[in-house]
Amino acid sequence: MDAKRAKEISSSQSMISVSYNGEPIYIEHVDQSNGLATVHLLDDPTSKQSVSVAELAEQ
Repeated sequence: MDAKRAKEISSSQSMISVSYNGEPIYIEHVDQSNGLATVHLLDDPTSKQSVSVAELAEQ
């Protein structure tokens, strides 16, 4: 995924399915200049981590 699409998804009013390493995640924030996203697992909102948007997959 590219940073622009990740930003669109994070700003969307709709729930768009995205995964990281096969796990469903929620995108909290996208740093487009660095290509990073702050995400957390859907079943564990306390597990925030920064990952490369290239590693995210839209379902």
